[in-house]
Amino acid sequence: MITDMSESLANAIRRSALEIPILAIDEVEIYKNDSALYDEVLAHRLGLVPLVTDKTVTEMSKCSCKGKGCGKCSVNMKIQIKGPTTVYSKDLKGGAKVVHEGIPITLLNKDQEVELVATARLGKGIEHSKYSPGLVYYRNLAKLEVDNKCDECKKCVEACPQKILKIEKGKVQITDVYKCDLCEACVEACKKNNRNAIKIEKAPELMFFIESWGQIKAEDIFTKAVDQLNDSLKELSKNLK
Repeated sequence: MITDMSESLANAIRRSALEIPILAIDEVEIYKNDSALYDEVLAHRLGLVPLVTDKTVTEMSKCSCKGKGCGKCSVNMKIQIKGPTTVYSKDLKGGAKVVHEGIPITLLNKDQEVELVATARLGKGIEHSKYSPGLVYYRNLAKLEVDNKCDECKKCVEACPQKILKIEKGKVQITDVYKCDLCEACVEACKKNNRNAIKIEKAPELMFFIESWGQIKAEDIFTKAVDQLNDSLKELSKNLK
């Protein structure tokens, strides 16, 4: 997404994405674990498995059970499997659906078993990264300027790690401005060739990226992050009065 919003606003939206309630495994009760992994490592891997966030699940802090844990704010899942086999995320069965079924959890040899019950709850990325809805970041578009000192030596074109430069009509041009990350390798190559023909700088426009882990859609991450930012501003306004 290309936008002309300020960096401060873009950063506020980025940070607010970590306040979106996301469903993740928060507690694991292990009855049997014959795998090579410690119980703590097994529980950690399960916590990072993305789960489809059900709109019917309530945040514990807002639930009528007052944080004790009940069917409204908690979802139970279990694994009961015997080797030899690889335990995948698809082996988690219960009240929530995994986003990606092929995530390996652990490996079981012959006669080895894993039996556990996992409890998933809503949480926020500001509490733990397992509740993060995805990768949200931004950067400026690139602006390339070439003066008449350019003699088309092609050193800058060859130096570009993204391979997005070309010479056309006596000018160095960016073929894909969205891939340019402002590394300035082309500028350095030009200087080494005793030239100062190229100048690259940040354009005022921002590219805003959202890569969802799959719990919710990318467009929902953006809209929910904006909603969370508005709620935070309203709370701040109340506290200032």
